Order: sequence, then C-alpha cells, then structure tokens
Amino acid sequence: MQTSSCKQTFFLWAKPGLFTLALVFSLFQARAQSRTDESFNAGWQFFRVNNSTFFSDFDNGAKYVEAQSQWTAPEVWEDVTLPHTWNSEDMQRDRNFFEGKGIYKKKFSINPAHKDQKRTFLKFEGVGAVAQVYINDNYIGEHKGGYSHFVFEITNSVFYDKENTVTVIADNKSRRDVIPINQFLFPVYGGIYRPVHLITTNKTGFLVTDNASPGVYIRQKNVSAKSAEVQVEAKLETKEKTAQNAELVTEIKDHTGKTVVQQKSAVKIGRQGVTYTKELMTLKNPHLWDGVRDPYLYSVTVRLTAGGQVLDEVTQPLGLRTVEFTAGRGVLLNGKPYPMYGVCRHQDLWGKGSALSFEDHKRDMQLIREMGATTIRFAHYQQSPDVYSLADSIGFLVWAEVPFVNRVSFYENDNAKQQLTELIKQNFNHPSIYVWGMHNEVYSTTADAQVPVLTREMNDLAKTLDPDRYTVAVSGYNVIDRQENLNTDIQGINHYFGWYGGKIEDLEPWAKSVQKDFPEYRVILSEYGADGNMDIGQEEVKMPDNVVRGRSFPENYQTETHIQQWAIIEKNPIIGASYLWNMFEFAVPAWNRGGVNARNLKGLVTFDRQRKKDSFYWYKANWNPEPILYLANRRDDQRTHAITRIQLFSNAQDIHLTVNGKEYAVKQGVNSKHWVAENVELQKGKNRVEARAGALKDEMTWELK
Repeated sequence: MQTSSCKQTFFLWAKPGLFTLALVFSLFQARAQSRTDESFNAGWQFFRVNNSTFFSDFDNGAKYVEAQSQWTAPEVWEDVTLPHTWNSEDMQRDRNFFEGKGIYKKKFSINPAHKDQKRTFLKFEGVGAVAQVYINDNYIGEHKGGYSHFVFEITNSVFYDKENTVTVIADNKSRRDVIPINQFLFPVYGGIYRPVHLITTNKTGFLVTDNASPGVYIRQKNVSAKSAEVQVEAKLETKEKTAQNAELVTEIKDHTGKTVVQQKSAVKIGRQGVTYTKELMTLKNPHLWDGVRDPYLYSVTVRLTAGGQVLDEVTQPLGLRTVEFTAGRGVLLNGKPYPMYGVCRHQDLWGKGSALSFEDHKRDMQLIREMGATTIRFAHYQQSPDVYSLADSIGFLVWAEVPFVNRVSFYENDNAKQQLTELIKQNFNHPSIYVWGMHNEVYSTTADAQVPVLTREMNDLAKTLDPDRYTVAVSGYNVIDRQENLNTDIQGINHYFGWYGGKIEDLEPWAKSVQKDFPEYRVILSEYGADGNMDIGQEEVKMPDNVVRGRSFPENYQTETHIQQWAIIEKNPIIGASYLWNMFEFAVPAWNRGGVNARNLKGLVTFDRQRKKDSFYWYKANWNPEPILYLANRRDDQRTHAITRIQLFSNAQDIHLTVNGKEYAVKQGVNSKHWVAENVELQKGKNRVEARAGALKDEMTWELK
C-alpha cells in the first residue's frame, strides 16, 4: 500500500460493511503492487570534516574512493536520526560557526525480489546546501540548493544480494553560483535537515524524477460556485522493453473520501521518452476552498492500472478557488474581498536550527492562525512540504519564493532558474499558493544589468510553468518604479519606516504618494516592523540611537511601530497586502544587535516560541474576531513619572480601567482596537492596573520609583 509523508493526503480504500472480505483482500493485493514511500531517516552516521581543504581535489566526485582512506577512525562517527543539522547551536550563538562539509552514511538493504522488477529512488526534502550522493562508493549526482527537494534513481546502483551503503556529502559553505550566495540575512544550516524517502515503484508509472515533483499537475479553469473544470496533466514512463498499454483512472474525492467524479482513459506508454496525458473533468456545484473562512479540500487520485493490477498511484490536494489581485482593491478570493493579514516566517528554531519536526511546523502555523493572520510569506526560500500542506488545510494564502536575496555575484543565474523550477513544480498543486517570488532586495543600476534581465527571464519561466498564478519581486527601496521590480505582476516593497530611516508615521504619506502616482500598480508592503527585546523595558517610547550596532532595543518601540503602522495600512487600500517582519525571531549569525547576539529581534514571538510580545496581541485584537483584552507595555514596569498613559488592545467596546481601585476613562486611539487612558496617576511603589470588558479581564503591576 502506498504510504506518504503528506499529512493531508486522503485515502479511503474501503468503507466497513460495504465490501466483502474477499474484495477487500483482492483490493489490497492489487494496491500492494503499487509504489511505496518509506521513511529513510533512521540509522544514519555522521561526522563533520574539520579540514576545509580536505575535499579540495574531488568536489566533483572524481576522487571519492581515494578520499575514504583519509577519513577519520570509525569510532568518531556519530549516530544520528534525520532531520539533522550540525549548526543547531553554533549558528545561533555568533559568527564563529562551522561552514563547510559534513558526511552522512547509512547501510540499507533492498528486497532481492525487486531486482529487474522494481525501480528504486532516494528523495531528499532538503540538504544544506550542496549535496553529493554516492551509492556503494559510486557517484550518483549532485544537487545545488539547500531548500528544494531532489530525487536520484538508484535502481542500477544498489546490490540486491547484500547490504548497501549510501553516502551524502553536504556542504553549506557560501558559493557564488548557489543562491543565497552569503549567510548575512539568515543562516544556511548544514546537513540533511529534512526527511529522506526510499521510494519503490513498478517499472511503469508516473515520472518520479521530474524535479522531484509528483509527476501530476492540476490546473483549475472556469471556477465558480456553479461549476469548475479540473485539468489533470500527468507524466508517465516505462522501463519495460516494449510500450505498455494501461488504463488511467482519475478520481476527484470530497473531504470524506467519497468519489464525486471519475474518468477512465486508455493510454499507451512509449518505451522511449515520457508520455504526457491530459484529462479534463467538470465538477457541478463545487465546494470552494475559501481561505481561512472555509479551507475545503478535495483530493485528486490518478491511478495507472493494467491486467487488474495497480501499477502506480499518486494523490494530490485540490482546493478549488479563484484569486484576483486588483490595484487599489486588494485580493478577491472567489470573487469576495479577502483580508490580507500577513506575516513572514523563517523556518528555524532555537536549539534545533532548521532540523524541524512536523510538530514544530504545526505549532508555528497554529500560532500564526491564533494571531489571526490570513496569509503568509515564506521567506526567503522554499520551506518544508509539511508547511504547504498545513497552509492548504488551515486556509492561509501563501507567497512562495526562491532565495535570490541580499547580494548578487553574477554567477547565480542558472541556479536561480533551477531553484525556481523546482519550487513551482514541487508545489504546483497546493491551493494555498497564490504567488511565486522571484527575488528580494537585489539591485542593478540600469534596466540592462543583471537583476532586471534575470528577473525578466525568471518571470517568463514562472509564467511558462504556471500561467495561472501571479509573480512578485521585492525591493528594499520605497520607490515604486525601480527597474528591478517592473518585470513581475506584483511589486513588493520592504521598508521599515522609523527603523532603517525616517519616522514611524512616514508610512502614511508614502502610501498616499503611491495612490496618487501609481494607482494602477499592484503593491504589497512585503516587510515592515522594528526589533524588540522583551527583556528590555523602558518608560519612554524612543527609537534606539543605532539600529545596526545598538545594544538596546526596548520592546515598546516595536509595539509603537506596529500600532501606528497597522492603523495606516488598514486605511490605505493601495497597499493590497502587507506582511509584517517577522512572526518569529530567528538566527542571524553575522549580527550582534539589540542585546541578543546572532538574533533578529523583529519577531513577534521569541525564538524558542515560548513568549509572545505586545505586538502579537495588538494584531490578535485587530485580526482575530475572538474576544480579547490586553494591557500593553506590561514589561515597561519601572516608572519614574507619576502622571502617565496606559494603552489596551481589545475588540470589545465597554472597557473599564482601574488603577489602585480608581477608575479612569478609556477612549479609542489610532483605530477601533486601540484604547487609551490619559493622565493616569500612579502612587509610590507598586500600582495594580486592572482592565475589564464583560467577562474579559487583564491586569498588570507597574512600580513608581
């Protein structure tokens, strides 16, 4: 029976009571002949190569066998289970981290009955950042890029009568031909930091080696509440000696597993090359995927059968929806306005680096949903397949992008296109994805230089592979018509008004100028915010003296930035979507800012996911309709002014505030979720602050010196 790492795959082989035991048994027998997808994560050994020149002569695998005699003694190998990174601690402390090669090996056996009958593949979900793979000391291939999947067939390289050894050399050293070309904005963790799969198929089936995609691509056409056309394209191949005649069965199932549409076609699979099929199916009165409002998922199962047996089978998610992004109006999902409450997300975690479990990803997505976000920018690279599946099932609209970021080397063109191809093909069927990202903060001085030209080529590639989704490019300047950003459907602007220049309130005149001068442009505020250290409190709201070298980034300035800027964003529709930077704190080995080394403190949740900053509750009050009442600035508890101001975040109306038992009037601040009490009088020593709104209650203590 097929197994899968996808947490949202729908299978319903038989409903109890509807089939006889004999039929169920024969069904299982038929499916048992199909593909298997086994976890390949246990039983690995690892050692880190400390000599940076060790591999200098055989980076292309030419002298791999000779190199083994130089390897360290067997007793220094470390037993590991994947996912694994060797940078889980050092990259999170300072810039003195290991950047280089690590070696992984694992022994495994192949069923002798598979010889000449089955095909075998190894699929890697992510290796940081360049991987070379060997089977029994034979070089199989190399993959460049730390975030996309890759597959190698090993059918003809394994032993069927004895044990095999797979060896992977992983290298996370920055290089100019692999994006990202440096470690400045975020760390490229080394190692096999995502799961590995051992895939076994029949000799005839769906293409496994199409950039590690599922080999099945689902396109939606003419989607409405009345009907939807679903076009299922598949790539088939055979390694038999002659062409194979088979039947292609395509089924669309609802969320309960019930088949709602089925189509069968005869297909002849040629011995040479790849056979392409295309099936067009229509659903009447479909249940639409409507984002977080109603993330309804169908599934599409494509099955290849011959002689009463299932040769191969692939199941993919299907969420039927239309997405329209219009300048000045924002996003329409299924023809209805959709609030684009956005956050950015990096994939690392304190103490684990990038070697995350499904539960780690799930917790992140739940925290994002708790805050009320409706859309996520996965920055700045392809993330785990678990994350995209979770986005499908929760209902987030997703921005997916490649790591062409921060700097250019003029040697990355081929790799940028490769990673973009992998991103699109591997994630093509996820209904949550609405836009593909080309680059982030890379620049040229003229429209004829590398970045605009490469972006134009990447945009054409994206539109060729997937003409139905939008594309976006991102500039760090608050200038709309820069040449780097004019080749995609949407323009993203990263600008930190009040942090990397200007004042917090400068966002508003900028938005007004965009509305006046560029009313037909689709514009996203793709990053905004400020750093905030939860362990540094202060009474006055004051911008740090130096945001690049400063050692003190009090939380209250971050809070004030988000209070004011969200109030500006929500009343300026020219900002079609916005993505605060960042949902979570993350590692930046090159930085030493704000009181925590190697950390970007712009996250609204701490790196260990244990504490939520004031800004988290500000957005929760604005975005999540669940009742909330929150007293802000609770960590700014050491006061020197007897007359002060208290602010609250709440989506309630009848709010009462008392300080030491005395009630103070509360009025609305920058918007309907911001509440302020002015001229509050504190007494010497500890002051008890209490807020109530119906059944909601919050309290804090401030101390007046």
